[in-house]
Amino acid sequence: MLRKITIVGSGNVGATAAQWIVNKELGDVVLIDIIDGAPQGKALDLQQSGPIEGFDCQLLGTNDYKNTADSDVVVITAGLPRKPGMSRDDLLVTNYEIVKGVTEQVVKYSPQSILIVVSNPLDAMVQTVFRVSGFPKNRVIGMAGILDSARFRTFIAQELNVSVENVHAFVLGGHGNTMVPLPRYSTVAGIPITELLSYERIEALVKRTSEGGAEIVSLLKTGSAYYAPAAAVGEMIEAIFRDKRKIVSCAAYLEGEYGINGIFMGVPVKLGRNGIEEVVQITLLPEEEAALKKSAAAVRELVDVIKV
Repeated sequence: MLRKITIVGSGNVGATAAQWIVNKELGDVVLIDIIDGAPQGKALDLQQSGPIEGFDCQLLGTNDYKNTADSDVVVITAGLPRKPGMSRDDLLVTNYEIVKGVTEQVVKYSPQSILIVVSNPLDAMVQTVFRVSGFPKNRVIGMAGILDSARFRTFIAQELNVSVENVHAFVLGGHGNTMVPLPRYSTVAGIPITELLSYERIEALVKRTSEGGAEIVSLLKTGSAYYAPAAAVGEMIEAIFRDKRKIVSCAAYLEGEYGINGIFMGVPVKLGRNGIEEVVQITLLPEEEAALKKSAAAVRELVDVIKV
């Protein structure tokens, strides 16, 4: 019997995540949205690609949370996307109300699920889901670090003209302009990029990474990134369902790790069948630790506004 994945929100991120999931045959997918016809149409269209792509997963589009019952994983993408000139934080209050209502429905019908949050502003929204759901911290995860690290890896690979498969990178902190890319822990075939690139070029790549989402928003003009965020969701679900215990960067609830307490932050975690199996702590230089604390302060400001 295939696992069941519900994706809340059938917009670009949700629909593209569904495509990644069924192409990898990770499970059956329920797309749910408040817009009548949108999830139904996208689910049917994607289902009809099965004979071409060779997957037998089933897809269902719905507007009724009853159809999401007993999901193993629920991905929350609901909320308004960014527009040019908007920061993720501008979405705070509106998306808080949306995500709060979604979480209440999800908990009602899938009380044993693992929740993956994609809605922005990410760190505040995953904290909202955690508080509203009452789930243990290992079963509430924010998708951010995988995406930010993928952007950093892309820029490094392009700069050095090497395969992205050779590049590994870590980005910690909040999912926004205060994120903390770590060049010391970013490598090409095991070689730290600090040995391969000048300080100035590394700083330019770090800056472009932290502004990666805004760059795409400014180009699209009517939406925000969705291919890479959806791929990141697929990687997370694959690690969970296949119990890979894969170390990736995700937003996790910290209780003293890295000297941070009571908020979600992007940190290295081990993902497996129980969700977050472990928060992996790495040694930071004083300036890296200071940058992470600054990022934590920015996240705390947001969660204080919505009182979660």
